[in-house]
Amino acid sequence: MRRVLLASVFCLGSLGAGAQNLTVATAAPPTSVDPHFYNAAPNFALSMHIFDRLVERDAEVKTYPGLAASWEAVAPTIWEFRLRPGVTWHDGQPFTAEDVAFSAARPPLVPNSPASFSPFVRAIQRTEIVDAMTVRFHTAAPHPLLPVELGSIAIVAKHAVEGRGTEDFNSGRAAIGTGPFRITASTPGDRFELTRNPAWFGDRLPWERVTYRIIANDAARVSALLAGDVDLIDQVPSSDLARLKRDSRVSVAEVQGLRLIFIAFDRSRRGAPPQVTDNDGRPLEANPFDDVRVRRALNISVNRDALVERVMEGAAAPAGQWMPAGTTTHAPEVPVPDFDPEGARRLLAEAGFPQGFRMTLYTPNDRYPNDARTAQAVAQMWTRIGVRTAVEAQPWSAYSARSARQEYPIRLAGWGSSTGEAGSFLISVLGTFNRAAQRGAANAARYSNPELDALTDRAATLLQLEDRAAVLRQAIRLATDDVAMVPLFNISNSWATRRGLVHEPRMDERTVAMGTRPAR
Repeated sequence: MRRVLLASVFCLGSLGAGAQNLTVATAAPPTSVDPHFYNAAPNFALSMHIFDRLVERDAEVKTYPGLAASWEAVAPTIWEFRLRPGVTWHDGQPFTAEDVAFSAARPPLVPNSPASFSPFVRAIQRTEIVDAMTVRFHTAAPHPLLPVELGSIAIVAKHAVEGRGTEDFNSGRAAIGTGPFRITASTPGDRFELTRNPAWFGDRLPWERVTYRIIANDAARVSALLAGDVDLIDQVPSSDLARLKRDSRVSVAEVQGLRLIFIAFDRSRRGAPPQVTDNDGRPLEANPFDDVRVRRALNISVNRDALVERVMEGAAAPAGQWMPAGTTTHAPEVPVPDFDPEGARRLLAEAGFPQGFRMTLYTPNDRYPNDARTAQAVAQMWTRIGVRTAVEAQPWSAYSARSARQEYPIRLAGWGSSTGEAGSFLISVLGTFNRAAQRGAANAARYSNPELDALTDRAATLLQLEDRAAVLRQAIRLATDDVAMVPLFNISNSWATRRGLVHEPRMDERTVAMGTRPAR
């Protein structure tokens, strides 16, 4: 592969005596260095090394000060953020409120984003620069979640980014952050080389250099760890988890994750989507997924316990909604659907499909643990009720781009609610797609429910957590009754390190060198 050197932008520092290096192997490839291009966990994880945010979230998705030293609501519709003094960009220039205002305005302007960050700034109507170290965000209505949402917006350098695009981040010209590491070289699709930023305001890190490798193949990733070629791997294959826990050469870290694996129906067409036909291969007259009886049939014909036990080998929890049990907005009254293939057949017959129909289920094969295996298992379950389902698995780089263009009739997808609340899924995944309103940025299925949108908007204005949680739980009930998507399971996140290292597992599944340290 062609190696891209960035030495003309950054100066490679000497490692010096006693310097420690870390090699990380991640399963899913970041598709861009631009931190506003794609709201996907691999991209976010890489950007966390290079860029900071006003508000940061820890491993349990709790907020703490980042580039903002403090913040408060100075009026019902005004949030004031006081910035951390003395912070400089990687090129030595000072960080100021101008950079914050520029960064908050940028996400909606990034072209061709498969899943935009714009929902996290949709509440901001106007940004006011009070002085070099103070910025105020004005909202149309009270918006208590703004600090949490800004935890997803990387702050970029106005002087380095203005007039430049995503390709300039990938080449290194615009990849100037305030974060703990500087990107010094990259090999597209293979690795990123990072060196420590000695001027970072956070705690000093033990790693002088970090090599951030992409090893999509599960067996190759585990082998690289056991051979000592890498120090840390993520997405430990469920088939190897028990064995690695017994291996004295490595340590395993696990935590219940926030990511839901689900099935999304194409709702962008009134006519039948591509690759959906009758049993003789003729196109259907209408989109079968517009009928809630078809959606319910496909929902109750999935045996989630079997998926968790046989496909995920216990490294997941069956789901009937997107928020896992134990989170503040989980709706305990929404159960995991009972497995009922006979009921599914009756619903299909009522919907006019007594003999079922044919379709192709699309899935990535290198993005989520056991993603293609999960799709194959679900396809077999649907075939048993008469919906003969083929599976087409693709690499994430191709799958994500085609999914964003509504090319798939039905697809396996994932979403991690990194804010720790149900709202991000409602706004980004189930919100009616509206680029101007910055809603539905990740809604490739084009699901739309105005009643659900209204509940989402109402929840966002409620100041008290319990009041907000009650409305969000109501929204969860509405979405599940309408079978907006088919929830499958919540993933358990796992990492493995070589002996002598400890890694802090994150609920948001992001793999970061900052969470790994030598064992004491």
